[in-house]
Amino acid sequence: MAKKILVVEDEQDIANIIVFNLQRAGFETLEAGDGPTGLRMALEESPDLILLDVMLPGMDGFEICKRVRETSQVPIIMLTAREEEADKIFGLELGADDYVTKPFSNRELIARIRANMRRFSAGEQDAPQHADSRGLEISTEAATVYKDGKPVDLSVREFEILSYLAHEPGRVVSREELMEKVWGFEYYGDLRAVDVAIRRLREKIEDEPAQPKYIITKRGLGYYFAKS
Repeated sequence: MAKKILVVEDEQDIANIIVFNLQRAGFETLEAGDGPTGLRMALEESPDLILLDVMLPGMDGFEICKRVRETSQVPIIMLTAREEEADKIFGLELGADDYVTKPFSNRELIARIRANMRRFSAGEQDAPQHADSRGLEISTEAATVYKDGKPVDLSVREFEILSYLAHEPGRVVSREELMEKVWGFEYYGDLRAVDVAIRRLREKIEDEPAQPKYIITKRGLGYYFAKS
């Protein structure tokens, strides 16, 4: 079954080009030309990924991203003509998975979409369940995380980061390696996206995010999952 992508873009010429190339690449598409419609469709149509413009009439992309993240972890790629670093970090902080700055090539956009939609490789899917004795249980087969017996709602990106680090407890993983293995070879983004994702992940699994006991920073080198 084709993956369904919601395109929230108010510039019709750009939307038409995006939709044409998505359909040619084998995706099913949904379209919204303003913020309120985009939010409604994001919540009601269950898309597999959302392409979300920042500047929209009625409600901007940042607010839509924030509202969607209250109930859903669907991958979100922000589309923007802005290049300010603060805007990108703000979007990532709100839960966006990726950023594409206009103008962009259709090839790049499709690569970003596929990188963000992919799940685990066959080897990762067959990995055994990892259970941590300190209350954190990670099942790579079921794609679930439990903290003290309660489910933790993680985005796809957050789950992949946690699973990758937990697969080899104690091994320091660089930001470059995380970008390559989790975001994928097709991704050419800012390495600070890794730091933002780690921070959001810690907020969900750590008792005290400022003093983490699961995901530890090795200053100047990267991150590692602490051994039991």
